[in-house]
Amino acid sequence: MSTTARETHPPVVVILGGPSAEHDVSIVSGTAIAEALADLGVPVRQVLIDLDGGWWWLPAGHRRDGRPASTYDDVTALGGVGPLPVGAAIDRLASERPGPIAFIALHGPFGEDGTVQGLLDAAGVAYTGSGVIGSAIGMDKIVQKRIWRGLGLPVVDWREVRVGEWGSGPDRVTSELEAFTADGDARIMIKPARLGSSVGMTLAHARSEWPAAIDTAFRHDTVAIVERYLDHARDLEISVIGNDMPLGIYGPGEIVAGHEFYDYAAKYTPGLSTSTTRAEIPEVMRATMRKLARDAYRSIGAEGFARVDFLVRDDAIYLSEINTIPGFTPISLFPTLPAEEGLDFGAVCLRILDLARERHAARHTDHLRPGDLPR
Repeated sequence: MSTTARETHPPVVVILGGPSAEHDVSIVSGTAIAEALADLGVPVRQVLIDLDGGWWWLPAGHRRDGRPASTYDDVTALGGVGPLPVGAAIDRLASERPGPIAFIALHGPFGEDGTVQGLLDAAGVAYTGSGVIGSAIGMDKIVQKRIWRGLGLPVVDWREVRVGEWGSGPDRVTSELEAFTADGDARIMIKPARLGSSVGMTLAHARSEWPAAIDTAFRHDTVAIVERYLDHARDLEISVIGNDMPLGIYGPGEIVAGHEFYDYAAKYTPGLSTSTTRAEIPEVMRATMRKLARDAYRSIGAEGFARVDFLVRDDAIYLSEINTIPGFTPISLFPTLPAEEGLDFGAVCLRILDLARERHAARHTDHLRPGDLPR
């Protein structure tokens, strides 16, 4: 298998790190992807983007080998070469021959929101996952909820708060949230609208906790999303892989959070939370969730792969969010759910590369000349 992968796959550059609060998680995901591909014989390099936006080429054959993500704060000590500014880095990727596939393992703003995808598109570099539009919508929890509600897909009710209105009229915002929680339960989830990994996310139990929770969200974004809290809801996840129909849809699996909700520590502290790749639910519900995952994926223009998250309480199913670059950490469900059809971690990575090549080959590449313009 190693020889076949080496012969059939062009070189891969795994891009990890990034200038977002999800930097450390991205390092864990990206190095796991790179090591899995290298073990399959795929020629792979790793490029680390530091918190200042500098791009560093890590040594060939680099492996994290279980070192903490904080080790990557000093890239020179790891033998990294850089930093290159973003323009020079993109030029370097575009000039490499044979042309590599960029495996984007960045989480959060810049890497998951369409920004780096647009840069790679402009340079003609093939890359994994969704394009600019699918990435941008997938990152923005408010926009995706508007789309899903417009299509009649089930979502938890929400409100949005912008930093400007909070700064100029916090009393008015608080009054609106009081009306939003008028059913008697003051508990609400408050989080940045365009971030992941539960960073900046707070379960506010009472009105007195709302201001601090909103301020926490605004440390990471200029828009906060406020959602109703579903008491005793289950966290279920489905993996979707594919560019077009038919899509590979796997799961749902289930997360049992080790904290009151699935916060950052509960997600990434080994042993704190537990998970299963097959949630114990009725088969009718399983089929319904898979259809909802497919519809959610297609509705935002997602390509390549994504994870669709659900909240389930009793018989009620709610779409929570979609992650167009989900985690590939040792405790992430996305790369393990496809095992139900024989795809292990490495096979999932290879499939994602195949889809990237397929999408890149199908792109519209005609170059216009003056005579082609509608003059």
